[in-house]
Amino acid sequence: MTVSLDDLPIRDDLRGQKPYGAPQAPLPVALNVNENTHSIPAVVADDIASSVAKALHGVNRYPDREFTELREGFARYLGHGLDAAQIWAGNGSNEVLQHLLQAFAGPGRSVFGFAPTYSMYSLLTKGVGSEWIAGTRAADYSLTAEDAAAQVRAAHPDVVFLCAPNNPTGTPLSLDVVEAVYEATQGIVIVDEAYQEFAPKSSPSALTLLEGRPRLVVSRTMSKAFAFAGARVGYLAADPVLIDALRLVRLPYHLSALTQAAAVAALRHSDVMLGMVDEIVAQRDRMTAALTELGYRPYESWTNFLLFGGVTDPAATWKALYDRGVLIRDVGIPGHLRVTAGTEAETTAFLAALGELGRP
Repeated sequence: MTVSLDDLPIRDDLRGQKPYGAPQAPLPVALNVNENTHSIPAVVADDIASSVAKALHGVNRYPDREFTELREGFARYLGHGLDAAQIWAGNGSNEVLQHLLQAFAGPGRSVFGFAPTYSMYSLLTKGVGSEWIAGTRAADYSLTAEDAAAQVRAAHPDVVFLCAPNNPTGTPLSLDVVEAVYEATQGIVIVDEAYQEFAPKSSPSALTLLEGRPRLVVSRTMSKAFAFAGARVGYLAADPVLIDALRLVRLPYHLSALTQAAAVAALRHSDVMLGMVDEIVAQRDRMTAALTELGYRPYESWTNFLLFGGVTDPAATWKALYDRGVLIRDVGIPGHLRVTAGTEAETTAFLAALGELGRP
């Protein structure tokens, strides 16, 4: 007998939902999920391997539940006068965001974000039984402080997501928007800075706004700038009292000793790891110029990817690139596709394949 999902006593609000999923295919050039496609430098990889090997000798015991050394490392890396009491971490930033929603959202509560934005926000929201409310952006995907605050005031959400810079559009977010949204709600405001390291070095982080704002959270990830996507390490900074709330919902010993050892070692080499960022930004800017010359419309991006419009048939273009060994992302925005900025060789391969298709 064949059993379908509908035959199981699944929650009614999950019926008909689709899980998160980006195509995974063994193509030579994979530029679809905003990974850092650069390999970890050998000196860093050796230190990580040594640290993990040392940690292996103690895996018969539970890890440090408070991941103290790792929190201290993140506090040093972020700066801005932060200390370990203001830091939290999890298995990727998605788990960190899930902890926040478990603590501050849930059944009967609502979560707000400005669409289009990171698709996991709505999935995580529905996963905790909350209502997802999608706000709107300007035609160029930007937000103004006045409009953003007005939308939040009208929605009365319990949690607000601000993706800065935004995914999948790459759009910068000014700090006046964060301040205005914070004042417009009594709920939790989460500024997701997963791509902050790729923004101009002169651009201030929302970390500068944490003082005196106990409902403000700034989340980060090691997946992008640190080329640590496979290690699954995300983290956030917030008021120590908010950190206490997350302890109520996390699973016991949720960060393994091996994960902690690997992340601590990587942070010791943050200067080396961040050296890759400049190379990635250079390829992003190279793609911007080339896409414009080819007749497409790339949007301003402060991330490691580009959203570009002017695509007559996104599905056909995606498939044509796939057939040429290049995997990019159709994010569901009509007339648009998204591509990660990879290595120089990967960028060359993408642009060559796209050039073979002719003008859009």
